[in-house]
Amino acid sequence: MLPDLTVMGKIIGGGLPAAAYGGPREHMERIAPAGDVYQAGTLSGNPLAVAAGLATLRMLDEQAYLRLAATTDALAAGIRSVAGPHAIQVQSLPGLLTVFFSETPVTDYAGAQACDRDAYGAWCRALLARGVYPPPSQFEAWFPSLAHSADQIERTIDAAAAAFSEVDG
Repeated sequence: MLPDLTVMGKIIGGGLPAAAYGGPREHMERIAPAGDVYQAGTLSGNPLAVAAGLATLRMLDEQAYLRLAATTDALAAGIRSVAGPHAIQVQSLPGLLTVFFSETPVTDYAGAQACDRDAYGAWCRALLARGVYPPPSQFEAWFPSLAHSADQIERTIDAAAAAFSEVDG
């Protein structure tokens, strides 16, 4: 099933503010100046963000996606391996990762809400104290990227191990 509209933000600007949306012709033809729906924004059509996005897209070949998947998998597996007695779930896709303090897999918002958010918060604060900046909310994702080296992933895993030791289990 195709969505009525697809909205993409952040990433398409290659690190600069940008967003885009698209959908079926009948919806897109409603956008001004051709149609009756007005859309504008401060950064609409920003040539710098578009150039950065295009430069990023040119770098994304099959090898880049394989490397991104390997980086994400290494981080996810590493966090799982150092959790010790903590029941955690690590959900991941290439370039996305979320850690949940939960006995059971998290597959939806209700499952995420049922997680031990206090333990997650304590773990995040312990990571911050070690120079690793995780998403501050249980409902946000980590974004491993092509800019992350194997050394940085290993450093993050080491910090995660130490941080887990500070969380009541």
